[in-house]
Amino acid sequence: MTDPAIPADEAERLVSGAHGDPFAWLGPHKAGRRTLVRALLPGAEGCDLIHEGKAHPLPLLHPGGLFGGPVPAKAAASYRLRWRFDGRDWEAEDPYRFGPVLGPLDEHLIGEGRHLRLWERLGAHPIMHEGVAGVHFAVWAPGVARASVAGPFTMWDGRRLPMRARGRSGVWEIFVPGIGPGEPYRFEFRTADGRVTPQKADPVGFGAEHPPKTASIVRDLGGFDWRDEAWMEARAARNAADAPVSIYEVHLGSWRRRLDEGGRPLSYDELARDLVPYAADMGFTHLEFMPVNEHPFDGSWGYQPVGLYAPTSRHGDLAGFRRLVDAAHRAGLGVLLDWVPGHFPEDPHGLAFFNGGPLYEHADKREGFHPDWNTLIYDFGRIEVSNFLLANALYWLHEHHVDGLRVDAVASMLYRDYSRKAGEWIPNRFGGRENLEAVAFLQAVNEAVRAEAPAAMTVAEESTAWPGVSKPVSEGGLGFGFKWNMGWMNDTLRYMARDPVHRRHHHNEMTFGSAYAFSERFVLPLSHDEVVHGKGALWDKMPGGPAEKFANLRALYGFMWGHPGKKLLFMGGEFAQRTEWRQAGELDWGLIDRPRHAGVWALVRDLNRLYREEPALHAQDCAPEGFSWIEADNAAQSLFAFARFAPGGEAAIVISNMTPVERRVTLGAPAAGPWRERVNTDSALYGGAGAGNLGAVEARAEPWRGWPATMEVTAPGLSTIILTR
Repeated sequence: MTDPAIPADEAERLVSGAHGDPFAWLGPHKAGRRTLVRALLPGAEGCDLIHEGKAHPLPLLHPGGLFGGPVPAKAAASYRLRWRFDGRDWEAEDPYRFGPVLGPLDEHLIGEGRHLRLWERLGAHPIMHEGVAGVHFAVWAPGVARASVAGPFTMWDGRRLPMRARGRSGVWEIFVPGIGPGEPYRFEFRTADGRVTPQKADPVGFGAEHPPKTASIVRDLGGFDWRDEAWMEARAARNAADAPVSIYEVHLGSWRRRLDEGGRPLSYDELARDLVPYAADMGFTHLEFMPVNEHPFDGSWGYQPVGLYAPTSRHGDLAGFRRLVDAAHRAGLGVLLDWVPGHFPEDPHGLAFFNGGPLYEHADKREGFHPDWNTLIYDFGRIEVSNFLLANALYWLHEHHVDGLRVDAVASMLYRDYSRKAGEWIPNRFGGRENLEAVAFLQAVNEAVRAEAPAAMTVAEESTAWPGVSKPVSEGGLGFGFKWNMGWMNDTLRYMARDPVHRRHHHNEMTFGSAYAFSERFVLPLSHDEVVHGKGALWDKMPGGPAEKFANLRALYGFMWGHPGKKLLFMGGEFAQRTEWRQAGELDWGLIDRPRHAGVWALVRDLNRLYREEPALHAQDCAPEGFSWIEADNAAQSLFAFARFAPGGEAAIVISNMTPVERRVTLGAPAAGPWRERVNTDSALYGGAGAGNLGAVEARAEPWRGWPATMEVTAPGLSTIILTR
């Protein structure tokens, strides 16, 4: 049977999955005085329209599964479809009888790249629409001839649910009644030249199947009962430059595993139960999670994400992740996420060639490919792509109450010639190597975070001397709150790896950091990067036999916690993990039962608590007024001493002896009187020899090299001591 109201070529395009405007023909339509309803049901054996319990047969218009015919006008306003397929009867609402959900303002903002809450409009959202429950799907895929959503509700057939184009914005949408949270789905596109793309995960999907499966999962963003009001009100102060910030960096999949259940990773709820109280008891102020975005390859540790809006399903669902954040906040811990806007993998279900061609990435691999990681680079100059990423940053801060983002591999974003040889990169419009579009993007992200979530922090992992990384955008900087101090980390670890007999010749490796310590707001990172790829554990980097290794590591931690800058320690470092980190296992928790490891564990706890309690050790971490050398030039004895100050005049003294020889030294002091020995890394409590100052040092009111007082201090071999008033 034919329908004179629909041309044969239009019917053919519908059933073949080539039609870009299905709403023009499917669903209810007027044809003169008649009301027609058409339904696309490939493979169906027959179809009826059901209204008020009465069936109105819809004749077959095309053998490919197009049905349609006249129905009473009132029936077209509210009806269901019933059809027979594969020997069963099916009944459902018709998606093509519903109007659009997105409005002109959405189209306008998306088209201009200014939709700061993009995730509220794109993706998959369970909603009530025109009185019916279902899911609204929307995806940005400009230039395609047809976009469709597929899932179990279409038997994964991309022809069955073609979507509605939203003007010139490149956005496609459809409301699918009768489905809800938990439903898997993907998008499929037909290009202008007739190619059908691999089915793609949703770029703005809030959930995903567990890899190696690749579908997105419908998740409801609403309805979560947050109980972290006290934290949210106070977090601006907890993230400030004058606050104590001591970060415990964690890979969720390998912190602990359920060895009694085949070695599976902990769930978000198990991490809330176990990790949160552990980190709080250790005195850390923040947890930093290596990327929790969905990613296909375990070995990428999350740094090659395909689902920027989806917490990885390896540990549970979106609600479980929120419970973890909520538990951290109620325990007094901030939560930072590693965020990766610098690159993405080429997996066929991800963003690569999303609409059949380069969309999120550059067309020319000289601009858009990282040879180090075999990954693609976002086209930051495309406003919709930058909007997608910027909105993602705000999404984690708003929807999941995350307290900050540590932006990975910033240097790889800033330089067009990053890890490339001559001829393998394209200069910017001025002929330079700077990626001007990436610079503008990073500035825009930091400005948006400052405006939309001012209590949150942003941190840059930037390994070069790019000026003004943590300087405000208004002053020409990138606008980050903090920057990882990679120079301090490299110099310090290089020095500590040397045999103490040779350290006198490399004294400046420990002092040079003070020359630029306040050029940025710094975090001192001993991160996962230092304990992978053959680098060994921190303990293993230290010279000497086991006893010397422990002593060196304890001295390093004391020096680090006393030094200006916020602190970051990768998991396992707090108890002197001996082996290189492995993402497929768990930390060597049994080491904590061994005395020397337990000593390091106790030391890190005490350093964290002292750092939090003493304003002199944190309040001016980022200000030159908070630091002054007492002894910077004693290379012959490998001795270092400096003072830290709080704005109100409180002070602390940090003394490090980086040789195994105990020394009695004369030093200046900020004030006469008694000074308490708050931490001595050689204490027997920490597995040391127990040498020291019996808990206190008395400073005399005698000037010493510009200091108003003088003290005699015992500096045990390979140790750091911290004194306060």
